[in-house]
Parts: sequence; structure tokens; C-alpha cells
Amino acid sequence: MVNLIGTYECKADVKGRLMLPSTVKKQLSSVLQDGFVLKRSVFQPCLELYPMGEWNQLMAKVNKLNRFVKKNNDFIRRFTAGVKVIELDVSGRMLIPKDLHQFAGIKKEIVLSSSVNIIEIWDKDKYEKSIDEATVDFAGLAEEVMGNVNEDGDVVS
Repeated sequence: MVNLIGTYECKADVKGRLMLPSTVKKQLSSVLQDGFVLKRSVFQPCLELYPMGEWNQLMAKVNKLNRFVKKNNDFIRRFTAGVKVIELDVSGRMLIPKDLHQFAGIKKEIVLSSSVNIIEIWDKDKYEKSIDEATVDFAGLAEEVMGNVNEDGDVVS
């Protein structure tokens, strides 16, 4: 599993390509040759960049869903809508396809934000707005999500 660290600002060129910062490339060096999957986020107006190994692990879980249950089939269709396989070009640039570019409302200024094992790709203004909104009750959210987990990862009451 890749554990990514950091938030980075960069720019998209007129063709929708972005150069991954060298710090990000170093963190991804062990998985660069395998490629990536780029998809729409479920909860936010951003994109999610999965190293191929991380994507395959996630798909192994999704493949366990019973496809004869309609809501499972609906989930799979929506979850994988617009999914694209992405590779970096020889210059280390990544092309964001137009449909995903539009979904995320990406203009020129981009924020790459690590989210444990994936990278979120945001339009800078939308990212700043999302962070500002999230800080309103971050203490309450932190307590609710992490407050009953001990150091071993076990849930305690």
C-alpha cells in the first residue's frame, strides 16, 4: 500500500495536462510503471487518482458484490462511471480527460491532495472552499471518527 503525504499546487496546460510535482513522483516511484486509474469522487467535486495496485484491491472488494441485487449493480455502474486508465508521458505529465476535467470544474490552478493511498485532484478554488467548509466542525468530526479508536486500531467504548 502506498501512503502519500502532502498537498501541492500546480497548473494545467491548455491541453489539460498537468506535471506531477517531483515530490509526488518520488512517493509514487515504486508504482509509476504500473499506471493509474482516474475517476470521479463519490462525495466531492474532485477527481481521485489511484495507483493501479490500489485500484485493483478496491475492485476486488467491489467484485464481491452480488450483481443480481439491483442496488449493487447501480452502485458499480455509478462508481465506475468515467473511469480512465492514466499513464504519465515521458515528461512526467498526466492528461486529464475532458469529461473528468469538466466534472471537477478544473480550470488552470490545481491542487493535488494526498488522501492516504490516493491523490485527490481539485480545482484550486473548489479545494479551498471545501477545506474552509470542513473546518467549521472539524473537532467534532475528528472526535466522532477517531475518538473511539485506540492506538492498536481497535474500537473502544
